[in-house]
Amino acid sequence: MEQKDLEQMTQEEALRFYREAYKREKKKGRVLEGKLADAEHKSADLEGRLNRIKGSIFWRMSKPLRSLVHWMRRTKERLGYYGSIKGIARKLNAKMIERKARTQHGTAGFPNAEEAKRQRETKFDRDIKFSILVPLYNTPEKFLRQAIESVVAQTYENWELCLADGSDAEHGSVEKICKEYMEKDRKYLQQCNSSLSNRIVYRKLSKNEGISGNTNACYSMATGNYIALFDHDDVLHPSVLYEYMKAICEKGADYIYCDETTFKGNKTIDDMITLHFKPDFAPDNLRANNYICHFSAFDRKLLEGTELFRSQFDGSQDHDMILRLTSRAKCVVHVPKLLYYWRSHAGSVASDINAKSYAIEAAKGAVAAHLTEQGYKNFEISSTKAFETIFRIKYEILGNPKVSIVIPNKDHIEDLKRCITSIVEKSTYDNYEIVIVENNSVTEEIFEYYKKLEENPAIRVITYEGDFNYSKINNLGVSQTTGDYVLLLNNDTQVITLDWMEELLMYAQRKDVGAVGAKLYYEDNTIQHAGVVLGLGAHRTAGHSHYRVSYNNLGYMGRLCYAQNVMAVTGACLMMRKSLFEQLGGLDESFAVSLNDVDLCIRAWKAGYVNVFTPFAELYHYESVSRGLDDRGEKAQRYNRESEAFRAKWKDLLEQGDPYYNPNFSLDRSDFALKYEPSVK
Repeated sequence: MEQKDLEQMTQEEALRFYREAYKREKKKGRVLEGKLADAEHKSADLEGRLNRIKGSIFWRMSKPLRSLVHWMRRTKERLGYYGSIKGIARKLNAKMIERKARTQHGTAGFPNAEEAKRQRETKFDRDIKFSILVPLYNTPEKFLRQAIESVVAQTYENWELCLADGSDAEHGSVEKICKEYMEKDRKYLQQCNSSLSNRIVYRKLSKNEGISGNTNACYSMATGNYIALFDHDDVLHPSVLYEYMKAICEKGADYIYCDETTFKGNKTIDDMITLHFKPDFAPDNLRANNYICHFSAFDRKLLEGTELFRSQFDGSQDHDMILRLTSRAKCVVHVPKLLYYWRSHAGSVASDINAKSYAIEAAKGAVAAHLTEQGYKNFEISSTKAFETIFRIKYEILGNPKVSIVIPNKDHIEDLKRCITSIVEKSTYDNYEIVIVENNSVTEEIFEYYKKLEENPAIRVITYEGDFNYSKINNLGVSQTTGDYVLLLNNDTQVITLDWMEELLMYAQRKDVGAVGAKLYYEDNTIQHAGVVLGLGAHRTAGHSHYRVSYNNLGYMGRLCYAQNVMAVTGACLMMRKSLFEQLGGLDESFAVSLNDVDLCIRAWKAGYVNVFTPFAELYHYESVSRGLDDRGEKAQRYNRESEAFRAKWKDLLEQGDPYYNPNFSLDRSDFALKYEPSVK
């Protein structure tokens, strides 16, 4: 039946039209299912062939050669776009700078005698006692002594150390060592004429009750108004409590955490393995990955009506607790300094999560309990390739809302064809419309293609008149949409993942989310976009993290493997509730070409929403790699003008720094390289 204007159709004609449309969509679904089945069949066939090859004598004999080839490929991937000799030199120089930067975060960063004295004598506005809880179990003498001594060395001295000992009869030395330090600290306080007494309290438990039970026993001994959690074989920076007091008094923090590092078990804390510099509080990061971990301290009021540790989550009891308490907290503060040293040794979680495999299921249970408490239903939690306890969370999509895809276009017929074809043929979400905003095309072929596209009732072409202004073009496009959600999409993109729209929509539906962005690749499978960092790059406006990293890279601390909060996402693929887009006033049309997407995301963040980058919606983004940067002539001048306007508009925020990008990272590079400050001693 020829399509008519719906208003001119009779009820019977309209019903017939929608039946035909349904049949077409159903047929398309069968075609997609057929393609998927065919792909699975080919995959199984290839896997069988590969297994036969791997079983051959030739395969075993060629192992040394293959290892060499793989090493060469990995080296090339690590060098990435530093492939030239000049680039390699820059890379080596960057590595040397990073090695120097690491030294700033070990004992070299401890306060000298003068600074330690200043910190000890600092008078704060509030009287806070930290109760540091340490559950003990068969702790090696060296580790136990180092742990206790790192507490005794704190420059903020209003603390108590609560030790609950579940050690077996063969480890009586644990009790002996604890009582030794109790006596030493008592004498120290007497010599200082301190009003404090008995800062170290010890209890021998009748039996070992596991991590949760032993820690809860510590809590029953605590008299402080802030609680801190400390593992029995780790080490604290001497200024950590002082820094936490500053956060409490200056910012009103009721939950505090810091950066941390792992170090080799029997060596000094300067033998650092992994330095973990964290973002400020990021709820989506925390659900996917317990990035907060150590060293948590919090107002004990947050525990009213709830438990500290719940035994059903043993192995991931801290993740469960952190999720619960940060949800209750009014002010979660991250101290961006490396103040906790996590010992890695045989049997520790820091060494190998498989040493405590039950922690994986416990972590999934903790996240599930949190999501349920937050009102989410029918979600799925699965491990990712980064780590068993780094999760992919799939939220339930509520209803079947329409997504309006807005694509600006001028000529570029091949780009647009590739983009539209990938949407129509690959997308598993079917309730969408495509609004192409034609702006100043000159070729006849593009208008012929428009006519062909409009045979599809889900695609419309509207016309923008005037000089090129990306913001105006998209704002016009959005104003003509009929969907509940808008998806800004560049014409030089191509869909990779079939459920890309669902992956974006599941976040855009959440009431606390502003903009959602996808993972975009260049044609050579290096990353073009994995979230935007405020202040990154030469112009100190904004830049993409993990730029030009290989597609299979896990990212800094696994960040390319889970959905996370970011300050902004690129407008090349950005989804947002239409009502919120309109509430924010759309894209700022004074940013005609650049930074309009970042500006929109910042305004959403300032309005109280979080922005999300998900690596599970993947697309290619072609043209930007060949177009290059706007670094010549009028383009450069225009970009400089808009950059200057952006820096003026968001001056205070730029000075504060991107909350999701640790200030210890360099703003000159996108690969989370450490910043080096030669003046720091």
